[in-house]
Amino acid sequence: MRSYLISIWSFLDPVYYHFTRLTYVAYEESTQNIFRIRLTKYKGRKIVLSDGTEIQKNDILVKIHLHNVRLLKELKDIESELKKAKIIYRYVQKSLSGVEFYIQDHYCSEKIKGIVGITLLHKGCERLGFEVVDITHPMYRLFKFVSFFPIALLSQQNMSLKNIFMKQAPKYLFMSKNRLSTLYKNSIR
Repeated sequence: MRSYLISIWSFLDPVYYHFTRLTYVAYEESTQNIFRIRLTKYKGRKIVLSDGTEIQKNDILVKIHLHNVRLLKELKDIESELKKAKIIYRYVQKSLSGVEFYIQDHYCSEKIKGIVGITLLHKGCERLGFEVVDITHPMYRLFKFVSFFPIALLSQQNMSLKNIFMKQAPKYLFMSKNRLSTLYKNSIR
């Protein structure tokens, strides 16, 4: 059943890709990049990151999206949740250098304040340089949870609906452009 649902998702993914205005990170090693990205104007509350970067309403950020259907296909035969987490961690770590390159090469580079993502997979993100921030608006948090729910069901072998709902809440991940450059600038050059 899981393989069937992933096949359907694979078929629908190009439609999702088109309507969300996502792009692939383009550089020499982009086939290894697990992110699809787009510029966005931030619409949440003011956030001050640990390096002093202030992110306010309408600031320009690069929104990062994990390529979930690709991850699900690659991880479908792995039963260990720890092994899955390590693989995802490595993918994200390797892919952030491409995001840094994208920002530095973008014509709006000076206006971009940093990157933002929303995920259920926020454990260990601080080691990658992200700052994890709660989503405070209850309706938006519920909307994001509902949109991530199919991913959570398909990705976890033995997790009950109750455990998914009780243990995982979507969170913002932020990283300033300066911190991204400090950590990942020379990774692909």
